[in-house]
Amino acid sequence: MAQTERSPRPPTTVRGQAKAQRRQDLLATSATLLAERGFAGVSIDDIGAAVGISGPAVYRHFPSKQAVLGAILLEVSHDLLDRGREVVDRSPDPGRRLRALISFQVEFALNRPAVIVVQDRELPNLTEEDRHAVRALQRGYVTLWVDVLRELAPARDVAELTLRAQAAFGLINSTPHSLRTAHRLRTPQDAGRLDIARAALEEMAWAALRTAFDPDPTSTGGTP
Repeated sequence: MAQTERSPRPPTTVRGQAKAQRRQDLLATSATLLAERGFAGVSIDDIGAAVGISGPAVYRHFPSKQAVLGAILLEVSHDLLDRGREVVDRSPDPGRRLRALISFQVEFALNRPAVIVVQDRELPNLTEEDRHAVRALQRGYVTLWVDVLRELAPARDVAELTLRAQAAFGLINSTPHSLRTAHRLRTPQDAGRLDIARAALEEMAWAALRTAFDPDPTSTGGTP
């Protein structure tokens, strides 16, 4: 199968906008179903029923369930890389860039927990071409973090900094693996708990990464 493409440019007609919105609804719903049940436990009919259409109607947007999975993971991988680059470009110095990347990743993980779970678990179910594309985008995103860490810790080995960045992702992304908890955190009555979770994850990720360039947490070095 040909590589799943990124979303097309925003349509300008009412009909085109409605179709684009249905596509996004299908992807969001599919991500939730795949996170809850796994790839083998979800059918095209399940996806259609979840958004109020028939299974065959899903084929107007995607040729297969595997294509749905490919679209989910390629779009999120492009989004992370593109928006991560924007975060880096907006930040004036390496310390603030690292802080901003941490905040960005935490926000992403808390707001899109189903996608995080699918991303971690369903790569083997992609086509080979889509899997290679997703992994290349993921490597690009990791490189953003490693480049910032290299500015802060030039004496450190790249392999070590890569490991540190990946460990930070593991720390941040571990929260959404409990979908029930993540959904509760997004309800209005638990907005305070979401703020607590966000602050805690940002603090822990910063503390873990800071040891690469400021081993003494009591020192005044580094960016506050």
